[in-house]
Amino acid sequence: MPEEMDKPLISLHLVDSDSSLAKVPDEAPKVGILGSGDFARSLATRLVGSGFKVVVGSRNPKRTAGLFPSAAQVTFQEEAVSSPEVIFVAVFREHYSSLCSLSDQLAGKILVDVSNPTEQEHLQHRESNAEYLASLFPTCTVVKAFNVISAWTLQAGPRDGNRQVPICGDQPEARRAVSEMALAMGFMPVDMGSLASAREVEAMPLRLLPAWKVPTLLALGLFVCFYAYNFVRDVLQPYVQESQNKFFKLPVSVVNTTLPCVAYVLLSLVYLPGVLAAALQLRRGTKYQRFPDWLDHWLQHRKQIGLLSFFCAALHALYSFCLPLRRAHRYDLVNLAVKQVLANKSHLWVEEEVWRMEIYLSLGVLALGTLSLLAVTSLPSIANSLNWREFSFVQCVATSSAGNTGSGTRRPESQSQDPHLPALHRQTSFLGSRSFCCSLVPVSTPYGHQEDLSWTR
Repeated sequence: MPEEMDKPLISLHLVDSDSSLAKVPDEAPKVGILGSGDFARSLATRLVGSGFKVVVGSRNPKRTAGLFPSAAQVTFQEEAVSSPEVIFVAVFREHYSSLCSLSDQLAGKILVDVSNPTEQEHLQHRESNAEYLASLFPTCTVVKAFNVISAWTLQAGPRDGNRQVPICGDQPEARRAVSEMALAMGFMPVDMGSLASAREVEAMPLRLLPAWKVPTLLALGLFVCFYAYNFVRDVLQPYVQESQNKFFKLPVSVVNTTLPCVAYVLLSLVYLPGVLAAALQLRRGTKYQRFPDWLDHWLQHRKQIGLLSFFCAALHALYSFCLPLRRAHRYDLVNLAVKQVLANKSHLWVEEEVWRMEIYLSLGVLALGTLSLLAVTSLPSIANSLNWREFSFVQCVATSSAGNTGSGTRRPESQSQDPHLPALHRQTSFLGSRSFCCSLVPVSTPYGHQEDLSWTR
């Protein structure tokens, strides 16, 4: 186990492959990092690649020096905090007190807290990790930032999930300094105000698709209502009145009849709040008054409702293609042929029904194509609103649904405690195995394991 924990989770060839990570000019701003876990290594890699001079403070620099970029200086903690003005604290909350011996060297400096609590810790502690750190170091300026960014995003660049970095702190100058660093690293800083907002910022990674709950429940409710109506009309009523057993329609036919109804209603709910908002503004005679809360929330969920409408329409198209593949459809064709023979009819052609079906299919394809364009234009904004946990969850569900079992390899036990590690663990594919997918849901801390076993959670 100790040998496995000493192995770097960040591939060294990824660190040294970019020449910009190996050479940093002497006049580059210096940044300190306390901690040598996986998040600290990813942070150091990103800072060096962004033109910063990085000094890493470790309790055992000889053992951890090889895990960091060659341009990063790995030394003891006392030396690492002496010269930089901005220092990232990448250790667990319960080990903040072990840094109190550095309080004299840290006086007047900016401490950037990147930690995340678990759900249990978030409910257990009334104060945030950043506020607790500020109470231990009253002579320092504590800024909460980068806790919503995964280690993989730091290492590979802001490509997946949200580029936004919420930043909060009591000193505007400190927030501005950290914001400039976030911009230099390719992220979009978002000023959240004072350090009192740190608890809200730390709760962001704990949330899983909060903006999708209401639209999803709405879509499910509509589906249940329309499905029940179609069941009564197409299955239950023929069975009661004519003793016809049509329960075989439940898995495919009734679902296929229900999906377009849900898609139409959801699509109407996308544009209806805009009409109501315009009418309300015309009635008020101004556009500068706040909308009612129910209308404001409705407007904010329009893109999610629109994507769910497209999802139902796409499922309807797939179910429609599957209708001729059913055994019941084949039996209907055989029965129709037998009836035609018994009726001595050699040619069966109803011009009106043929034209009706042709027009119906053509309009359906055009409608689905138009809805696809609307969905594609909404995808970028939806993707940018996802944090690393939500993005990984969506990728996990998509891969599991596609039946991708991957290589079936099991991650080392030392990697299973950090939700950012799976992204670091994959070098060639984003989702390699089901064991990886299952490890995305729990939320822990955004930094990796420390330099010895006593610091490992």
